[in-house]
Amino acid sequence: MSSEDQLIERVCRKFPSGTPLVRTGIGDDAAVIRPTRRTEWVITTDAFLENVHFLRRVHPPKAVGYKALARSTSDIAAMGARPRYFLLTLALPDSCTGKWLDEFLGGMVIAARRFGLSLVGGDTTKHRTVMISLTVIGEVDSGRAILRAGARPGDLLCVSGKLGEAELGLRLVLKGLHTKKRWENLAKKHLYPEPRLALGQWLAARRIATSMIDTSDGLSTDLGHICKASGVGASVWADKIPLASVPPELKRKGLDAMRLALDGGEDYELLFTVPKRFARRLPRTVTGVPITVIGEITNGKEISLIDFRGRKSSLLPAGWDPFRKG
Repeated sequence: MSSEDQLIERVCRKFPSGTPLVRTGIGDDAAVIRPTRRTEWVITTDAFLENVHFLRRVHPPKAVGYKALARSTSDIAAMGARPRYFLLTLALPDSCTGKWLDEFLGGMVIAARRFGLSLVGGDTTKHRTVMISLTVIGEVDSGRAILRAGARPGDLLCVSGKLGEAELGLRLVLKGLHTKKRWENLAKKHLYPEPRLALGQWLAARRIATSMIDTSDGLSTDLGHICKASGVGASVWADKIPLASVPPELKRKGLDAMRLALDGGEDYELLFTVPKRFARRLPRTVTGVPITVIGEITNGKEISLIDFRGRKSSLLPAGWDPFRKG
């Protein structure tokens, strides 16, 4: 097994989806089920594991609780849906059933209220490390869910916010610098990400976006997901990518804003495509979140990065993939 995509394809071969009520099954950010003519359910599930997605020795339990729910809710945002309910499964060691659990739940309560979610069930068990599994259910008007597939040659490639900020925050957390006042804001996006729910719903309501995904795995990887699902390629303009502001002292230590933007994950921004004819209808911001055109969808399958001098190179997926070797 050399990639996550191969693992998912193996599962799909065993469980082919395709019933009248399932509009979109395995392979997108979330499943889309149509229980009525007017409404569709958008359902996603996510694991959040100690020593894989967070480190108990450095990540505050409040941030773990908040982020666990935020990252799952981002999949709902990526489909243009409204979050409604969630289920929580927790596996904990004895040492995390007291103060750690209280602070964890406190962070999750803040996220639930912020995103409009109600807890409706789940499960608990004991384990030597913390294991969290979340199922989030949203709803969207029938036919309005935005999928990964749908991008067409000539579409503009757009992204919300800035890219690389969460990866920058992770580097600070791992070095223990996030507790210092001068670095607090830089670490915020890693610890307390904000799913772009309002933007996703805005795009779905206006039927502007032809495809969409959240940048959970990094631009270089998530753009590949859109292109694969849509059967297209893309050109990304390096000088248009909204980069994180890396302080000079961190640049001197080797942190490059472009590499953070291309390959750093967990920004949970929205990456989406829009036909050129709708370009004028795109505002600069939606509810205060900036929108930037960073490229164009192309024929063929190649994904290219056009640098500041107009030179073209292949943009290979180098973001998060738990099964990538090397």
